[in-house]
Amino acid sequence: MAHHLSVSLFPVLMIIAGIGDALSLRIPNLLNQIIFASFFPIAWAAGMPLEVFGLHFFTCVVLLVLGFLFFSANMIGGGDAKLLAAAGIWIGPMQAAPFLVQTVIAGGILALIVVTWTRISGYWEFHDGPFSSKIAGFRPQIPYGYAFAIGAILVFPETWWMVSFG
Repeated sequence: MAHHLSVSLFPVLMIIAGIGDALSLRIPNLLNQIIFASFFPIAWAAGMPLEVFGLHFFTCVVLLVLGFLFFSANMIGGGDAKLLAAAGIWIGPMQAAPFLVQTVIAGGILALIVVTWTRISGYWEFHDGPFSSKIAGFRPQIPYGYAFAIGAILVFPETWWMVSFG
């Protein structure tokens, strides 16, 4: 039972976070807390060794610091920073770098789609006035939680959860 829960709960919660962020540009604190907190009882029930547990927790701390560096640079939102850390505790150290790479790729594609869509849909607004003044304030909102969800789901098959029960 713990194995089935461990391989299904995290991906489902990440999908919920990604879709929610795409629809509202928000990732609720409660959802981030559920993703983070659900790791502990499931890791215990699945028999995660203490040293693996510690490495997963360390990964979470490192990604929290990285997330808040990105947040302080105004690159991602606060909910995104917390989601990065919450995902990190599930992903673990061996898949943290691939997770970040997959997230950056997904985020880049997402940014291109959002910018293209925004420019196409906003063409008439820009066309009706001085273009330079309207483009100066142009900054589309990117739901980066969606990219984190894609990155997490792509690397999840290689995490401890899947490999140890393989």
